[in-house]
Amino acid sequence: MRITTTLMMALILSASMAMAGEVYGTITQGDKPVAAGVKVEISVLGKVYEAETDKFGSYRVLVKEKGKGTITVRLNKEVVSAGLYSYDKATRYDWILQTTDGALSLKRK
Repeated sequence: MRITTTLMMALILSASMAMAGEVYGTITQGDKPVAAGVKVEISVLGKVYEAETDKFGSYRVLVKEKGKGTITVRLNKEVVSAGLYSYDKATRYDWILQTTDGALSLKRK
């Protein structure tokens, strides 16, 4: 009985996660990935989801809402943002951090 209950709960949870979209990708600066631990926030329809990059500059965020949103990257004391869209399917966004005239900006690869 306990095994059946556990299996049913696992199926329900996996079905609810399947309805949510995933935003993932990499963040590079120059020709190298950013360091591990860079804060990434994705905001869609007023909801904010947070993640950190790994040692390869990769991030992965499960976003429940669909629609237009923003990604915000916090690197040291600088904060940069750019627009993105969240869908019900997984969507890859690779970003490049660029410094132009002393200002950091975030561009899609």
